[in-house]
This record gives sequence, C-alpha cells and structure tokens, in this order.
Amino acid sequence: MTASTSAPAGRTPLARRRALRAPAASRSNALPAGAWWLWALGLATAASRTTNPLLLGLLVGVAGYVVAARRTDAPWARSYGAFIRIGLFVVAVRLVFSVFLGSPIPGTHTVFTLPEVPLPDWAKGVRLGGRVTAEQLVFALYDGAKLATLLICIGAANSLANPARLLKSLPGALYEAGVAVVVAMTFAPNMVADVMRLRTARRLRGRPTGGIKAVLQIGLPVLEGALERSVAVAASMDARGYGRTAQVPPAVRRTTNVLTLGGLLGVCAGTYGLLAAQGAVYGVPVLIAGLVAAMAGLRLGGARSVRTRYRPDRWGVRAWLVAGSGVVVAVAMIWAGGAYGEALHPGVVPLTAPVLPLWPAAAVLIGLLPAVVAPVPPPVGTPANAAPVGAAPVGAAPVGAAPVGAPNSKEIQ
Repeated sequence: MTASTSAPAGRTPLARRRALRAPAASRSNALPAGAWWLWALGLATAASRTTNPLLLGLLVGVAGYVVAARRTDAPWARSYGAFIRIGLFVVAVRLVFSVFLGSPIPGTHTVFTLPEVPLPDWAKGVRLGGRVTAEQLVFALYDGAKLATLLICIGAANSLANPARLLKSLPGALYEAGVAVVVAMTFAPNMVADVMRLRTARRLRGRPTGGIKAVLQIGLPVLEGALERSVAVAASMDARGYGRTAQVPPAVRRTTNVLTLGGLLGVCAGTYGLLAAQGAVYGVPVLIAGLVAAMAGLRLGGARSVRTRYRPDRWGVRAWLVAGSGVVVAVAMIWAGGAYGEALHPGVVPLTAPVLPLWPAAAVLIGLLPAVVAPVPPPVGTPANAAPVGAAPVGAAPVGAAPVGAPNSKEIQ
C-alpha cells in the first residue's frame, strides 16, 4: 500500500517538468506567424522609445538569442545575419552623414576638422565639412543604433515566421494585398540563399568570392533565379484563381469602404495621439474606435473572397504567450518613458555615460519568453526526411517556386 502511494508522488515533479518543457515542433503545434510578428513588433516598438545604447544592445541580444534558439533550417530563417549587416551599415551611413554634412548638435570637444566647402547664401543651414565634435558623433551613433535595432527586430520576425503561414492568417479582404506582401518579403531571404549558394560553389571551384568581378558574376545568376521564381509564382497564382471575387450588393461595398477607410484614419489619429504628448487623452479612445471600425470593414470585405483555408492556424496558449511577451515589453517601455525619461534618452550635451535603468532592462528580458515556451525546432542540418517546421514535406516544392500541379499545392492558400 505504501509503495503504491509513494510511486505517483515520486513521479509528480518529473511529470510537471515535462508538462512545462517546450515540445518538439511539428506541423500541428507550430506557432502562427502572427505570434512571431507581434513579438518582434513589440521589441521594435520598445526600441523606438529609447536611444540608450545599453537598452538597444539588450534588445538586439534578446532578439538574437530567440532567433538562435527557435529558428528552423528554412531559407527565410537564414536572413537574420543579413539584417544585422544592414543595421551596421545604417549606423555607418549615419555617422558618415554627420561627419560630412554636419549636425545641429552643438559641441565643445573637437575631434578633427575637415576642409569646409563654401556654399551660396540660399543654402544657409547646410554645410559640407568643417568641425566635427564628439557630441555630434555620439548623437549620430545613438540615432543610428535605434534605427539598426528596429531593422534587426524586423529581421528576427522574418527569420522565425513562415511567410506562407502569415498569408493564411490574413483576413479575406486583404488576401490579394497579402500575396503581394508575402512575395516581397520572401525576395530578400531567397536572394540571400542564392548568394550563399553561389559563393559556396565558387569557393569549391577555387574561384574568388570577393571583388567587383566576382560580384558581377554572382549577380547575374541571382537575377536569373529571381526572374524564374517570379514566373513560377505568377503561374501558381493564376492556377489558384488569384483575384476571383464573389458578387456582393453595392450597399455592402460602400459600407465596407467607409468602415475600412474611417477605421484606418482613426488608427492613424489614435497612434499619433499616443505618440504626441498633447494627445494622450484622446489617443486611446480614437485608436480603439478605429480598430473596431477597421475590423468590421475587413469582416464585411471578406465576403467578397471565395477562397477557403487549408489547415488554418490555431492560436494556443504558447502562441498567446509569445505574442504577449512582445506586447508587454512595448507597454513597459512606453510607461518607462515617463518614469525614466533621462535614462532612456541619455544626453550628449554635455557628454555623459549612459546608465542601464533596472526596471526597463528587466522588462526587456521578458522578450526571452519565446525561447522557453515556443516549440523546439529540429537541429539545423537535419536530414531531408525530417523536414523543419513550416517547410514543405519531402516531394513538395516550396511556396513561390512550385510548378503548377505540384504536390501540396494548397500550401499558399
């Protein structure tokens, strides 16, 4: 009797740990693409509310850790490094513009002086060259780092979310526009994959992969591949009846247009009210009213769509936790703008070292939650018979490159 009661008690902690552990990813429990995008947009919103390089670096670290822990081996998952390089390029360009075009930030610590080009009287306020101060360089560095962090957060969503699954989550009224957006979103990851493949092939053949000549020799096959994918996408869209609409009464069409347009204007006005100090009172009500009107318009507009959804995505507890973690980070950073204003925007005149505010930094760490609760993808380099989450099964062509009549052709639906 004692043994029968002690055995379940001994297994209870282990059973609890297994229940809390993230499961292995599969097609049935893969997170919706919208959850990853809400998480990434929350981090991007937080990045837009601060110029503190410590907080921006923490946001980049959070996004990078989640991408490293939960990305698959799909083509779009390899574009995160490209977004990091683009962010570094943005910082460099911002610094170059500040050096050669000047800055309105006054400063007393001269770093060096460039020859100044005299300009006519009508170009007052603009200068080429001249004195370069440490204050203007630090200000340009902070400003460029904020924009780079925004791009890296968007790159994280692009690496984690399957564009085809995101297309399935859109309302029927936005399907045609969604297809165009998804095709545009997959252009950069596919181009990066083509460049990496061609550079690897040239390296194996003993040919140089750097220099202007190599870039020109790699660029032509990349453009040729992009053209072939465009033709395949056009054929797939035509075969699937892209652009077909159902007949709806004129009154419904007019009501849909009024609700959608009015709702979008309300969202814009409400967002402006939230960002402006004077509009904090009316910002939230106008934003909520605009969202309700826009959702009603999209709901009515969906009646024109005659398509069906194949394997619709389901939002489970883990998807809501992933999306909610990004929203919590954004809300916490917006709240911290009033309580920790000086720490979120360190001054450059006079030059002061940035400090790391405790509570905003702790709020940013909430963004690590997807690395714990999201399903664990198969390791990078898994054999083809164990396809990664979101990728097409063996024998099926990827979305955007599938010939007409290929297996699993409803994936883009």
